[in-house]
Amino acid sequence: MRWMAAALMALAAAVAAMAMALSDGPPERADALPSSAGPLAVRRVAGPFEHPWGLAFLPDGAMLVTERQGRLWRVGADGAKTEVAGLPPVEEDGQGGLLDVLAARDFAATREIFLTYAAPDPAGSRTTLAAARLAAAGDRLEDLRVLFEQTPPVRSGRHFGSRVVEGSDGTLFVTVGDRGDPPNAQDPARSIGKVLRVARDGSVPADNPFAGTPGTRPEIWSLGHRNPQGMALDAEGRLWTVEHGARGGDEINRPEAGRNYGWPRISYGTHYSGAAFPGSAAPGLEQPVYYWDPSIAPSGMVVYSGRLWPEWAGDIFVGALKFRLLARLDREGDRITGEERLFKELFGRIRDVREGPDGALWFLTDEDDGGLYRVTPAR
Repeated sequence: MRWMAAALMALAAAVAAMAMALSDGPPERADALPSSAGPLAVRRVAGPFEHPWGLAFLPDGAMLVTERQGRLWRVGADGAKTEVAGLPPVEEDGQGGLLDVLAARDFAATREIFLTYAAPDPAGSRTTLAAARLAAAGDRLEDLRVLFEQTPPVRSGRHFGSRVVEGSDGTLFVTVGDRGDPPNAQDPARSIGKVLRVARDGSVPADNPFAGTPGTRPEIWSLGHRNPQGMALDAEGRLWTVEHGARGGDEINRPEAGRNYGWPRISYGTHYSGAAFPGSAAPGLEQPVYYWDPSIAPSGMVVYSGRLWPEWAGDIFVGALKFRLLARLDREGDRITGEERLFKELFGRIRDVREGPDGALWFLTDEDDGGLYRVTPAR
């Protein structure tokens, strides 16, 4: 009778999902949402947050959450929130504001964190990377210093990127979108529409692919990116990104040193005007590993370890803003072989997704009353 129990569970999950969709807001918890790995439990751990953007885990079980408006919160394991002071000036403009946050791997010794944000400038704004120390009390940043500023500044509230990941060698990868002006992504003299790589002190690593190349920004790792809002490492230390297309053509890429990923010369989408791109492939331009058409408006991403769900080891999870879902991509090496869509329309616009220290999945919803949610196997 195992099939009957499974059918009843699926029916119960469908009824619960319908009830949630008809309610006034997202549920605080859901205990049996269906998935290919069995039923999932989802619990809202903290909130409300006003348009949260980035999430980082600290060794003591606490977390850091950014709000785009320019606030940083320390969230205890019990969900209690403490606002962190000492942030830099932030330009909240359109998609810009306080964006990603990352705790250094050696945080336990250094208490160092990294922030990306839109910094105000007389000529517009700049996607910026800064480092700081979180005070022992967890309520203030100290010794804040800018490591990188996008060049040049731009008057636009669009396409800031902006994720930061610590590479396996301790260098920092940062994404910067094209700032709403597509030709930026192909201009080697501009650090816009690129994946960048800098050392933890802000210097340029000597083995960057364009270090010492005249007329090219030395921090560029790869170019031809539209608006990468998700970035993660796999178990082998390789870099993955997800970025917004135009109308269609959202892409999963695996950026490698010196490679060109094509925007705006090629795309699987179309211009917002309806005009077609010259094509979807061209010599010297890399193809995406995977793409969506129609767009799902992807945001944060994580390559999952398999700790709680061994069958999902190595798979990629991507948050989606447009359809308010979490996409799981079956990955075999450098290929995506299938997609599963979880939680569609249940919780809100999923802005970031991370794996917690115990293997649970966590996500943030980008709403006026956004929440921090934890996903585990249903018991």
